Amino acid sequence: MQYLVPSILLVALVVLFFKYGVKRSTILEYERGLRYDRGRFAKILGPGQYWHTPLLVIIHKLDTRPRFVSIGGQEVLSQDGVTLKVSLAAHYQITDPIAATNQAENFQDALYLELQLALREIIDSADIDTVLKERGELSGKLLDLKEHKAQNLGLKLISVNLKDLMFPGKLKEVFAQAVSAHKEGLAILEKARGETAALRSLANAAKMLEANPHLLQLRLVQSLGQSSGNSLVFGMPPTPAVPIKTKNAKGGDLLAASGLDPASDAS
Repeated sequence: MQYLVPSILLVALVVLFFKYGVKRSTILEYERGLRYDRGRFAKILGPGQYWHTPLLVIIHKLDTRPRFVSIGGQEVLSQDGVTLKVSLAAHYQITDPIAATNQAENFQDALYLELQLALREIIDSADIDTVLKERGELSGKLLDLKEHKAQNLGLKLISVNLKDLMFPGKLKEVFAQAVSAHKEGLAILEKARGETAALRSLANAAKMLEANPHLLQLRLVQSLGQSSGNSLVFGMPPTPAVPIKTKNAKGGDLLAASGLDPASDAS
């Protein structure tokens, strides 16, 4: 009986030790772990299971899979005084877990702010026509401008793209009218080109007919032959009369022209 109480206390201490004094941390394939011993960074842990004492050791896990950050509805003033509402999407990945943890309290918020400032800086230095024509190039400028800042945060910017450009209502109407006028001008120009080509063909045909008058008759015969329900009558050329000998009632010889009825001559 005298050993029962100490045994119970020993078992309780062992249970409490394994429950609160030892902890197992599992780091997955796409994660990295930062181990801190007594508050100081010790090393980076790869995928696997690790036993440690939470009273002395802290393991902070980071997901290193590629991530996306979206910046939407930013009202920015262009160089020529037009207010634009711009949205942005960025694709990035953690490459340095130490810098991503120690250089900023929240690396994603820090990257969001850097991209927001870069977007305003680029739009402020360009007019509305440049923004519309060089939209892809502006995305490349954003990437080049903030790639070094992202590296300082332990991140790698994979891509930065402008998603949407929204204009004020009156400006939309102006752009719609400009596009409509441009399309109408192209249609008129194309019609004029067609009429010019048709007139050029007629002029060439007139020159050919002037040089070869019989082409018109041949073309007429060709057109009639291709159509149905038309009758075409050709005139027979005149032929010379051929003398033919015949007998009259008295037995004498008479000369009759070919193509004539001898009976009519006999009468």
